[in-house]
Amino acid sequence: MKLLITGGAGFIGSNFIIYWLKKYPADKIINLDKLTYAGNLDNLTAISQNPNYKLVKGDICDKKIVDLILKDGMDIVVNFAAESHVDRSLLHPAEFIQTNIVGTHVLLESSLHHGVKHFHHISTDEVFGSLDLGDLTRFNENSSYHPNSPYSASKAAADHLVGSYFSSYNLPITITNCSNNYGPYQHPEKLIPLCITNILTGKKVPVYGDGKNIRDWLFVEDHCQAIDLVIKNGNIGETYCIGGMTKNISNLEIVRKIIALLNADEEIIQMVPDRPGHDRKYAVDWSKIKVTLGWRPVKDFDEWLEFTVDWYQKNTGWWKKLI
Repeated sequence: MKLLITGGAGFIGSNFIIYWLKKYPADKIINLDKLTYAGNLDNLTAISQNPNYKLVKGDICDKKIVDLILKDGMDIVVNFAAESHVDRSLLHPAEFIQTNIVGTHVLLESSLHHGVKHFHHISTDEVFGSLDLGDLTRFNENSSYHPNSPYSASKAAADHLVGSYFSSYNLPITITNCSNNYGPYQHPEKLIPLCITNILTGKKVPVYGDGKNIRDWLFVEDHCQAIDLVIKNGNIGETYCIGGMTKNISNLEIVRKIIALLNADEEIIQMVPDRPGHDRKYAVDWSKIKVTLGWRPVKDFDEWLEFTVDWYQKNTGWWKKLI
């Protein structure tokens, strides 16, 4: 098969390309990436010389480039390309609207025109909004959308666009709404790698507000396996929520776990003013993908967190260039 992976030099996209070519070595992948600050070709060193892999530097908003790739007969499009950092979306919302909405529309139009067999869209649980800390509800495939930041609003709009191309034009699509990913090759601006790298460089670890905000956490390779299952066996036109947790854990608890793993002192924690519109809690019900496709995380959070901390300790050359 021939796949177009957009945003394949980013954190999740690069992990997915490595995963896919290892599992399906006969398949061919084109990686279309704009190579912004979040795109890092060092992530793909392991497969950069693979004859079945090709990088195209370009923007998903550029119709000419997208058409040029898809007219060559791509079977599958997997859209990872997105502006994805909430703090940045508060400062530069127009960039998020352009990439996440307009770019997705360009991909959909071209996929429809060139007869793509399967368009898979990567989305986020943040489109569902926020839960109260004491709320036992978990987001699922039928949850209402209540985005609270320009980032999540732009992803919500993209989700609706993707769904509309199935309803209106019969484009074969699937969508996955994932929780917070972590693991190798994640940019140090995100909570877990920020905490690890700050400790390793002797800096304070900033924690927003009271630190009680709760997220569902998903190890990136578990996520890749889930996407694989949805592409291979998922029902066309449907959405699948992907999470990695079975119990709640606060941001402050995660920071303390990392401090313990690195034998640091909790005095390194620095509580900072909360950011605007900071969602209090995300919780994901991933029973649909578990029951219908047989997916579940390979290891629990503590095991994968220890693996991740160890990876950043062993790969200082990768992340020091980014900070």
